[in-house]
Parts: sequence; structure tokens; C-alpha cells
Amino acid sequence: MKHRIVVLGAGYAGAYAAGTLARRLSPADTEITVVNAEREFVQRLRLHQLAAGQEIEAPQLADVFAGTGIRLRLARVTAVDPERQVVAVADPDGGGELGYDTLVYALGSHGADHDVPGVAEYAFDVAGRPAALRLRERLDDLSKRDEGGSVVVVGDGLTGIETATEVAESRPGLSVSLIARGELGAPLSTGARAHLRRACDRLGVTVREHTSVEAVGATRVLCADGTVLASDATVWTAGFTVTPIAAMSGLAVTRDGRIVVDRTMRSVSHGNVYAAGDSAYALGDNGRPLPMSCASAGYTGRQAVNAIVGHLTGREIAHTKLEYVGNHIGLGRRDGILQMVDGEAQAKPRYMGGRKAARIKAGIVRMSLGATSHPTFGLPKGKHRLAAVPDASNENAVAWPRRR
Repeated sequence: MKHRIVVLGAGYAGAYAAGTLARRLSPADTEITVVNAEREFVQRLRLHQLAAGQEIEAPQLADVFAGTGIRLRLARVTAVDPERQVVAVADPDGGGELGYDTLVYALGSHGADHDVPGVAEYAFDVAGRPAALRLRERLDDLSKRDEGGSVVVVGDGLTGIETATEVAESRPGLSVSLIARGELGAPLSTGARAHLRRACDRLGVTVREHTSVEAVGATRVLCADGTVLASDATVWTAGFTVTPIAAMSGLAVTRDGRIVVDRTMRSVSHGNVYAAGDSAYALGDNGRPLPMSCASAGYTGRQAVNAIVGHLTGREIAHTKLEYVGNHIGLGRRDGILQMVDGEAQAKPRYMGGRKAARIKAGIVRMSLGATSHPTFGLPKGKHRLAAVPDASNENAVAWPRRR
């Protein structure tokens, strides 16, 4: 019987992990299934551009995995039972269960409303493709009005900054405000903060610093100091969270629901479960938790693949660097900031800004798309045979080694 590998999620971490496993493991011993709710590969790094009105690539997952032998199941994951080693899924046909021997959990994250009243009912977000398209439709409607409209972006993290500046540049007839809980760009260096402020001024983005939001309504935003802001479209970008599926499954998780993993991305509570991307609570080489980001998805995805291949084939497990080197921030299509950080994740004094930074960011985004939508490109063609088909309920039962 073949060893069943099930990958949950086909984002930056999941698509790469599935494709790389298919390239490195022999189909004579393994079968790989990817479960994803959407048909397309979603460039989450560019969803703010999609919302602003631009066209971005959305490769079909069937095309992404064509020729790899990977089975694609278009369904929504509803539960994981690590004791029975099954995943429950729902689809238009009713769903069912998928059994696994090795599980890669890469379901990613979504916007966190922090229990602020009205966010779920009235706010838009750019955490997923359908959500970004809903915001785009709303902005289209506002842009058609003679009087334009007001857009309020809540949250001054990278997503909030990129969304506010992109909308302001692409939709000059709209009034755009950005609400920052503290100082705008606080994690950046002094020079980068000044550059960010100049970009907001140039694009006409009104920045409200040291402001928190108490509630969101259909046409307004209520701030903690009592200020009421008119808003025809409120965009909520105040952080991300994960689904409660892992927490409900009995896997060891953090308070916020991320799966606790060891240095190889293996669950500390269940040896045949690996986590990658935003779903994983992984410590970087500096001892700090890796942030939710595309870069972290790449590092953790590679490490999970190395560990799975090593465990199944009896090879030494290669260690991938787990680091966070900096932030690349788009400020519209012609401006950007590259801010490197030190080993303690603090901003270095120097930064790069302007068109060159924008071009570099665009290149990084293109590389991210290539690595995930063509996940087997450039990898060794040799497919490793399993040392033995493991008994997933008893990892000590694996017999080493048989190599081909």
C-alpha cells in the first residue's frame, strides 16, 4: 500500500511543499493529495492590487499540478482527526473523509476582527481572492459616482500601508484614510518612516496616528476617542489569525491556534503531522517566532519537505535557514521601501526607497509566483524510494534504510 501524503492548503507554503514532494519521492511508494477550497493559486502578496482594480495572474491549480501525479481535491477542510488520521472535507457533492499517513497542514491565515463590533458585517478585507474582488466591486461603484467616496483603511501593518497607497494611486477620485494604532511605520528606520510619510502625502492618503477603532458601521468608523469618520468602504487590515481547525483537532497549538512545531516543522504532539506557513508556530534561528509572511512560508515549506523526505527515505534531514531578513513594501506601482532588519528583527538604519525598491519588490513577487505555481521547476529529477512504508501510528516502526 502506498504512503498517503495529504497537503491541506495550496498557498505559498502548501503548493510548493506538494510539488517538491512529488518531485523528490517516487510515485511507486507515495500518493500525494492536495486539498484546497479554490481552483486558483492565489497571489496573496498582490491582493491589494486586485482590489484596487488591477489584473493579476491566478493560475489554475489543475495546471499548476499537471504532470506531477498530484491529486487535487477542491474542497473546504472542516476538521482534522490526528488519532484516526483522517481529514474531513466539504464540497458541493457533500464531502467526506480523506485518510493520510503524513499530513502537511498549510491552511494559512485570514483577517482577524479582534471582536470589534461591525467588522464582520460591514468591513472589507484583502486576505483572500473573493474578499478582494468584493472590495474591487465596491470601489468600482464608488468611482462611478460624481462625488466619489471615502475609503478608510484600518491597520498600518504592511497590508494596510500597501492597500491604502495602492487604492489612492489607482483610484485618484476617492478619498483614502489610513488609521494607525501608533506611529505610522513604527517598525521601520527613521529614514524609511520619513519616506513612507512623504509617499502618503504625495498620494493624498490622510494618516490618523495613535487611533484605535471601537466599531464599524455601514457608512462610518467609530474611533475610541469618540471621533466618527465617514466611510463608504472600510477596509480591515488590523492583523491576521488562523482557523480553529488545528486547535479543535487535539494538536498542540499556541493560544492563537498555530501548530507548535520543532526545528523541522514537525508537530511536537503528533509525529506524522507537519505545519508550514502562517499555520505554523516556528522559532527562527534568532530564537524569535517567524512572522506570518510569504518569506516564512518559503522557509517553513522547504524545511517541512526536507524533514518528510528524510524521515521516509532514511536520509539525513537537511536544515533550511529560518530567518527573517526584512520587509519589502509597495507604495503604489512606482514607489516602494526595502527595509532590512538585524538578527534581533530590528530595522537597520539604512533603507532603499523609490522606483528601484518598487522594481525589486515586483521581482520578488514574480519569483514567489514562479516558485509556487511551478513548484517542481529546477529540482533534481531523481525520485527517492521509501526506506519502508511506515506505520504512521508508530514512527519507531520505520525500518532504515532501503535506498534507490
